Amino acid sequence: MSQEYSRGERQPGVQDGAQLGASFEAHNSESYGGREGRAFEERNAKLAHEVVDKKSHAWIWILLILLIAAAVFFLRRNKDDKSAGAGAAGGKAGGGRGQQGPPAITTAESKTGDMPVYINALGTVTPTNTVTVYSQITGRVLSVHYQEGQLVRKGQPLIDVDPAPYEATLRQAEGTLEHDLAVLAQARIDYDRYKAAYARNAIAKQQVDDQEQAVKQYEGTVKTDQGTVLYDQVQLSYCHIVSPITGRVGLRLVDPGNTVFSGTGSTLAVITQVSPITVVFNVSEDDLPAVQAQLKGKRQLEVDAFDRSNANQLEAGTLNSLNNQIDTTTGTIKFRASFQNADLTLFPNQFVNARLLVNTLKSVTLVPTVAVQHNGTAAFVYVVKAGADGKGPTVAVQPITTQSNDANNTAVTGLDANTTLATSGFDRLENGAEVTTKQAGQKGADSKPSATATGAPSR
Repeated sequence: MSQEYSRGERQPGVQDGAQLGASFEAHNSESYGGREGRAFEERNAKLAHEVVDKKSHAWIWILLILLIAAAVFFLRRNKDDKSAGAGAAGGKAGGGRGQQGPPAITTAESKTGDMPVYINALGTVTPTNTVTVYSQITGRVLSVHYQEGQLVRKGQPLIDVDPAPYEATLRQAEGTLEHDLAVLAQARIDYDRYKAAYARNAIAKQQVDDQEQAVKQYEGTVKTDQGTVLYDQVQLSYCHIVSPITGRVGLRLVDPGNTVFSGTGSTLAVITQVSPITVVFNVSEDDLPAVQAQLKGKRQLEVDAFDRSNANQLEAGTLNSLNNQIDTTTGTIKFRASFQNADLTLFPNQFVNARLLVNTLKSVTLVPTVAVQHNGTAAFVYVVKAGADGKGPTVAVQPITTQSNDANNTAVTGLDANTTLATSGFDRLENGAEVTTKQAGQKGADSKPSATATGAPSR
């Protein structure tokens, strides 16, 4: 049930303005916690000041970023203006490759000459002979006469083994031989006496026959003794080990004082023949008919050996032989070439690039290799033609067929000699494009440009 109050009366719990002010002052008094009220006001004021500071800092950073962007823009614009001015100046000079004029190219002329036809292959240097020296007797090593990596001659001493036991055995065999030779001589004397006595009928024929057979027995014994002496002499010779070939000896594998044994497979030295030496290389079976055609004519084919980079020629030799079958896994056949290697430039097991001269094309058209361009499998060149009506020279696409090539020239068909060809600037050439030309090594162009040509050839 609601109650009504008159205008002059106050509702319970409702305060007027004066009472509110008094209440606020009471709350701010020290007796009622006034310090807390003042701290609250101070914190609010501090937060408002920090917000204002953060907004000011944000504006400062925005202004700095704008200034940096403006500086970068003006620097780039100034640089582009300078580049454009330099390009325009180069275009006016006629020696540049800018987009403001025809491309400047270098030229060269085709010529008539001979072109060798080579087969290139990867090869390995292989010694003609490699000898592994083993001990054929048992004994103590007395001395080693070679140095590691030394070039030795055939018959040169390598290792000495103690010969004393074998000398003693040989002397014993020689003594037995001398004894049996004396016994044989005595038997022959008796045989002669028996024959004389039998001639006088002094003895029976059986006695003569027995003595004859005794002589043969002693002869067999002497032969056995002689074989024993020869065997002991051979065993004694094994104490003095010499080089069986002329070549380079490897690292030392035995030292004095060690005991070596026969039949154990212990290696004493390895000798490889380095002069002459061979190179074994693989040639594709597709190239075999051309090589066979030359070999049937009993022609000696030349082979050049180059280093790993294929830049430096190491040695020149000749084709020696080829294998009797094709390797079915690779479709290649092994060739062997022989080299004198007098300067020892080829080393056993060295990797080399072999170049086999199969044929020589006589009086063919030669063009610079850099002038030959390819569009897929088709080859072509840019022929430089004189301009008409006062215009500069132009280029025309000329299809060709390549036959053989080397680092400098390519033998072609479909082109005449003494034809001027473009040797650079291909990225801006197309059929009929106007160009400025200069010889290789010339600094300036020799014709005045008058048109712009862009694009690449398409066939």
